[in-house]
Amino acid sequence: MNARPEPKPWIAEIHAYVPGKSKSASGRPLVKLSANENPLGSSPAALAALAEAHVAADYPDPDARALREKIAEVHGLDPDRIVCGTGSGELLHCAVQALAGPGDEVLASRYSFSLYPLLAQKVGATPVLAEPEGYGASVDNLLAAVTARTRVVLLDNPNNPVGTFLPLSEVARLHAGLPADVLLVVDEAYGEYVDPAHQRAAFDLAAAHENVLVSRTFSKAYGLAAERVGWVTGAPHLVDLVNRLRGAFNVSVSGQKAALAALGDQAFVAAAREHNARERARLAEAIAGLGNHGISASPSEANFLLVHFEGAVTAGQALEALSDAGYAVRHLPSQGLPNSLRITIGRTEDMTRVIATLRALCGEAA
Repeated sequence: MNARPEPKPWIAEIHAYVPGKSKSASGRPLVKLSANENPLGSSPAALAALAEAHVAADYPDPDARALREKIAEVHGLDPDRIVCGTGSGELLHCAVQALAGPGDEVLASRYSFSLYPLLAQKVGATPVLAEPEGYGASVDNLLAAVTARTRVVLLDNPNNPVGTFLPLSEVARLHAGLPADVLLVVDEAYGEYVDPAHQRAAFDLAAAHENVLVSRTFSKAYGLAAERVGWVTGAPHLVDLVNRLRGAFNVSVSGQKAALAALGDQAFVAAAREHNARERARLAEAIAGLGNHGISASPSEANFLLVHFEGAVTAGQALEALSDAGYAVRHLPSQGLPNSLRITIGRTEDMTRVIATLRALCGEAA
């Protein structure tokens, strides 16, 4: 038998990240309400920046200095405490890689972002999932799951795929209960959808402590998922660790230009937040009206609802009906949620049709 390169033993346990579907079983294109993309698209300023010519042969600024300075200006942060990356996913991986390895544990809540266990497995660490409370993260259960082997705690806030949001008091309580040598990562991919009055809390926690990183992305409210731009902020030594591990020239020229322009159009972000709040409330009200059919939704501060089917109508039937109506939503049996669908908040007309489809499936009048 010929010899060949063999991977580390833990690599074989990894299953690649599975994105949301955008086609029906027959291959018909569907309106994608499965990936939490912004139904309003992208800021016109960002689109104009993407249309500008640039020298494709030139490398991008490896430090994304102009982008970091604009992020700092918008959020009242120190640009030297910011690192930009290929989406927030690259930077989350760097944080885990810097601190965890074989024999260590990476802790998150069950029903958190499906990337989290993969981040642990990629470095040979053990992913640990604390039991939730009503599908959302429980600070008490997370703290009870901390052991001497815990190196990193990953908290998506708002949560994905549930949408729940822990207030500052609970995030601070979680941090206070962690050993000083355990890193708390607050993943705020959906942070722009939260009431602006609550958006600084994690930044202030990271500025005041040595073991907190906060991540954000331009993929959601900013509508730049295709450009793959994210960032983290934290103490200087944490920023240094991430900088050592991130890819060289990791954020493309077009990504930096688009993100920079998008930051200058906060009116677009506010419009996206307002549209989302309005349509999310409308969908939540409609779901509540189907409660007698065993259908409910978890409270959400993100741009989606996790809808539970615990009556005669199953999640599989709803998935098929929505597909027939032209919509892709996210079924989550691989995350232990076989009776739930995550439905991204879309355009007004799309949410009207989604609501009508669910009502018709339950035999209710439109």
